[in-house]
Amino acid sequence: SRRSTWTKDMTDVHVSGTQTPMSGMNRMSRLEPGLEDYFVGPRNMDGHSKLPYFMRMHGSVTPRMILPLAMIGGWATCITCISMFVYKLAVNTLLLTVLGFVVGLALSFRSTTAYERYSDGRKSWATLSVQSRNLARNIWVHIDERPEFAKEDLLSKITAINMILAFAVSLKHKLRFEPYAHYPDINSLVSHLDTFALAAHKEENTIEQKHSPWKAVGIYLGIPFAESNPRKVLKRADRPLGNLPLEILTYIASYIEETTVNGTLKNPVITGQIMSAVAALTDTQSSAERVLTTPLPVGYNILISQIVLLYVYLLPFQLFDALQWITIPGTIAAAYIILGLAAIGNELENPFGNDVNDLPLDDYCRELSSELDTLTSVPAPKFSDVVRGYGGKSENKVLWPLSEGGFDDWNGRSVRDIRNALKSKVIAGGKLS
Repeated sequence: SRRSTWTKDMTDVHVSGTQTPMSGMNRMSRLEPGLEDYFVGPRNMDGHSKLPYFMRMHGSVTPRMILPLAMIGGWATCITCISMFVYKLAVNTLLLTVLGFVVGLALSFRSTTAYERYSDGRKSWATLSVQSRNLARNIWVHIDERPEFAKEDLLSKITAINMILAFAVSLKHKLRFEPYAHYPDINSLVSHLDTFALAAHKEENTIEQKHSPWKAVGIYLGIPFAESNPRKVLKRADRPLGNLPLEILTYIASYIEETTVNGTLKNPVITGQIMSAVAALTDTQSSAERVLTTPLPVGYNILISQIVLLYVYLLPFQLFDALQWITIPGTIAAAYIILGLAAIGNELENPFGNDVNDLPLDDYCRELSSELDTLTSVPAPKFSDVVRGYGGKSENKVLWPLSEGGFDDWNGRSVRDIRNALKSKVIAGGKLS
């Protein structure tokens, strides 16, 4: 019987006649990051640093500010030297106050909109996680397995739940402008499906493009000329790429339709909940795509960048009278603060990318994979077995802490005794509190 055979005790698990490419590891695990990955993201949520925040470099935007700060330092040095040895270049500090107020407003607006997009992206993925768990649980518990088709029905349920994971992983790739289905974390999940992404695949897509050392350094330093267009993979496709997450949801919906026809899904209320979860996943995809494809209007970005640079390059003229040679480090320090706020705003604008500060979508997908594996590790429980305490380590102490007696003990008493005990439990609980 189920109660005597299937438990969550993993001390005696044997699977014969199967290929296990994930043996000894999670099926979506990754190698520990090395030194070359230190400035590459997203951040590993399981990692921990004992350094205080002001000493950390992993996640810092400082590397992207090296060249701008060097240029500003050179400019401040030039203005200071001219003012000291040739002609005094100085303006009234009133200009510093007026421009500082404008720059503060601009950076506040930039930071607020950037974090709002980051937060919206996280909310979208949280909704995806919730609906995926609900959908998987309803499929696993409420869809029956017919005795004459037990293996086929079981494998069908597992396939449908795998498609839930495939939806999450495919959406992650879509949000990163990776439209194909050959990536290691999704290929085995969707290679049996007829999709446009699979039909459009070419062997040349599997060749990883390597950057030259100069380009790699340029990307690391945040030089715009070194960064490639993230949509170039989409532009180079010569066949329709389709919409892989949407196609996967279509397969899930067709499975639900089949279960209602063959009678394995009998409850119309559960059917409605399942289809509502599928619709919610579609809505989640649209919400995430809205965050991705609706950045801050380019006019705002241009103006804010111009205001920030104008303010920073005017600083030496306004600081020289009061600071003299200290104008140089003073300008660099002020520029570090102002440019840092602008840089973190730029990085957070797209929360689905591969920067250190972006959302760790890989970790979210691995977590969902682990949860689905946990759900399917044992058959759907029968609550009659749960009441009797089968499969656990002890009896079901139904009236604890009033009584240590188990189900069998109280099952031998009258209904009146049970109800009196429940009333006594309230009185005893009030005295304890």
